[in-house]
Amino acid sequence: MQIAVVLFDRFTALDAVGPYEILCRTPGAETVFVAERTGPVRNDSGSLGLVAERTLADVPAPDLVIVPGGPGQSAQMENETLLGWLRAADATSTWTTSVCTGSLLLAAAGLLEGRRATSHWLALDVLKTYGAEPTGERVVFDGKYVTAAGVSSGIDMGLTLLGRIAGDEHAQAVQLLTEYDPQPPYDAGSPEKAPAALVEEFRAKSRFILR
Repeated sequence: MQIAVVLFDRFTALDAVGPYEILCRTPGAETVFVAERTGPVRNDSGSLGLVAERTLADVPAPDLVIVPGGPGQSAQMENETLLGWLRAADATSTWTTSVCTGSLLLAAAGLLEGRRATSHWLALDVLKTYGAEPTGERVVFDGKYVTAAGVSSGIDMGLTLLGRIAGDEHAQAVQLLTEYDPQPPYDAGSPEKAPAALVEEFRAKSRFILR
């Protein structure tokens, strides 16, 4: 199995690294970071670079595609090099997945029309404009399409998918060895639980406000 993690300028690091840490432990899998050009690709703060060792063209038919999100996603929504690659890779992939606003790139490529999908809570309504059916669930399976909600949800997506691919026992072993046992100090990780003033503040600043 070949797993391709897509990178683009100003991606969110955990969107890519979270599922990578889990799914790179799939038995027999090769995991590659891909981008339009090889070399370092900077995250949304510019402080971290992941190295794309292969171009999109070098990896035409991965078995599993992971598309992260991040502020840089907006600039990719009409990038036919990336969107065309997503369509071509999806034609033969076993699984096509996304984290956070990476689902908007899958939607822009025409891959989520008529499908249930999730995204960052601020971006859910944008999925509707591409014919997808948004849901606030943390991880959504619709056939071979697996979308995760915001940022940290990619870890849950990775574990859930790993269980489907390699079995529950292997996924549980990976969860144990990565000691993924969240016990957050606050219960503010969703708009339903967070203080209303915070939710409204971020909605007002969101780049996804539909006008």
